[in-house]
Amino acid sequence: MVHYIGLLLDDARLSKIKGTELEKKLTTLFGGQIKSLVLEVPEEWSKKILAEFPNARIDSRGYLEDLPVAFKRALFNEVVNKKSLGVDVIEAVFKRIDEIKELAEKESEYIPPPEIDTSEI
Repeated sequence: MVHYIGLLLDDARLSKIKGTELEKKLTTLFGGQIKSLVLEVPEEWSKKILAEFPNARIDSRGYLEDLPVAFKRALFNEVVNKKSLGVDVIEAVFKRIDEIKELAEKESEYIPPPEIDTSEI
């Protein structure tokens, strides 16, 4: 069974995929106010993700939720680098899973704020 991971995009993230094929794959939520990219996750990878992050769960829509910020940030960065929403993105993230889990453990004490580009301010 296929599951999904939704990556919500703010203006800064949206600008990183502007003009690429990924822009055509955007989905919208809340009447178009929020944009997201949706990755399809094969069941074998869903099981690996759930095994690595005990707080993660699959909701009634089939989405993997309660994933650490560090994991979702790494996923988005790989999506941008590979310009793909395929399994290759998840495979690349899992090559750094120990580093990501270390960052995720810190989130229980402190959730990092979003990265803000101040170059235009």
